[in-house]
Amino acid sequence: MKSYRKELWFTTETRRELINITPKIEECLRESGIKEGLLLCNAMHITSSVFINDDEAGLHRDFERFLEKLAPEKPYSQYDHNGYEDNADAHLKRTIMGREVVVAITDGKLDFGPWEQIFYGEFDGKRSKRVLVKIIGE
Repeated sequence: MKSYRKELWFTTETRRELINITPKIEECLRESGIKEGLLLCNAMHITSSVFINDDEAGLHRDFERFLEKLAPEKPYSQYDHNGYEDNADAHLKRTIMGREVVVAITDGKLDFGPWEQIFYGEFDGKRSKRVLVKIIGE
């Protein structure tokens, strides 16, 4: 069995952003040479997320509104965590959206359903953060 590991780095211009990273993940899969196996992709920071969904702008705005209703950024004073940092909402948003995805690899391709894409979700941005890609198989 072969194994492949790579870290992808992202720096967002805004505090919150959703980035379609599917092309970068497909590039990792090509680099790995693995044709059958599993791909794990996970955020390496507790205020960011990796998830699978549709790449549709209206849906992305819906995510923003939904997450902001569940864990509003402000007022900062509503959270016990906020003291040195003001990112308690980002921790909660990450918990809702999830840490990682696992995707089957079949015949050298990501074995997706219709419309599925992999996203990096940033909830406390404006600094570099990484995503781990780990692929195992043959």
